[in-house]
Amino acid sequence: MSHSKNFLLSQLEPHVLTQIGPALSIVNLQAGDVLAETHQRIEKVYFPHSGIISCVVKLSGGDAIATGMIGSDGAFGASQALDDRVSLNHVMMQVAGVASVISSDRIREAAVKFPSFRVLLIKYEEFLFSQVQQTAACNAVHKVQARACSWLLRMHDLVGVDLPLTQEFLAQMMGVRRTSVTEVAGDLQKAGMITYGRGQIHIVDLKQIRNSACECDEDIRSHYRRMFDSEAKAQ
Repeated sequence: MSHSKNFLLSQLEPHVLTQIGPALSIVNLQAGDVLAETHQRIEKVYFPHSGIISCVVKLSGGDAIATGMIGSDGAFGASQALDDRVSLNHVMMQVAGVASVISSDRIREAAVKFPSFRVLLIKYEEFLFSQVQQTAACNAVHKVQARACSWLLRMHDLVGVDLPLTQEFLAQMMGVRRTSVTEVAGDLQKAGMITYGRGQIHIVDLKQIRNSACECDEDIRSHYRRMFDSEAKAQ
């Protein structure tokens, strides 16, 4: 399997990818796999080909709120590994997938040897930070239905129209009551936007969901385009 199925790795010059390729391994990751715990030193860096990695803040009362999602458009652990820092979140696989994995020691060596690689990794970390900030603002001011639609759009970008997602998990990730998500899911299904059952949500009408989402989804897309459109056009 090609490492270039990850967007960031696909942007590397061929000779750079050839150089670091032997240090990369491809792994299958299952839903629920924990990639890092809060305050744990980053030992591995993940470049997803598929699936979704969620960064989660755990609260003392047992609640958990998702602050960002990473898919084939990014990486987890790169900037922390470069500076030998720890994870600030509980990080887990939200949706099963495949990833290229490299040790922190090897990625530090590659970043020193290939400055363009280091710049790419830092640029993605800046985007991820902007996603966290946007999520915090969204949770503070936007209604549950608009927020739910934004999460569905982000997940659709990463895995498509069939989302392995329970209402309970969505409620936990959004930091709201299960009853609130149940009501929203019912309204979205009645409006013909989704169908759901047995831990699966199927997106029926993407256009309606986009129209019902808050501006945060488009703001996050805009951040990504500004940072990476030149790289994408160069492919």
